[in-house]
Amino acid sequence: MFKSDSPPGIGQIVQVNKGRDTGVYAVVIHRLDDTFVLIADGERRKFDRPKKKNIQHLTSCDYISPAVQSSISETGRVTNGKLRHAVRSYVHETLKV
Repeated sequence: MFKSDSPPGIGQIVQVNKGRDTGVYAVVIHRLDDTFVLIADGERRKFDRPKKKNIQHLTSCDYISPAVQSSISETGRVTNGKLRHAVRSYVHETLKV
């Protein structure tokens, strides 16, 4: 499929495998350490209220959003619109859903 064994990076699309948000695609917006990351999708999980997730409960996709990655590296923030666009673009174009 599109799984990666390496820890997800900033701007990378991930799919949640465990918990309330199972099956949801989101974007990694911050790496806390080697085990935990913060994710947001711009809709249910906004940038200001991200979800802390164990990387073992995520499936990393082979897509990193350049817009999200550059925005976070330049300003330390990203708009919820960019997060929504990154997730929708990945789901619609890559998965053909």
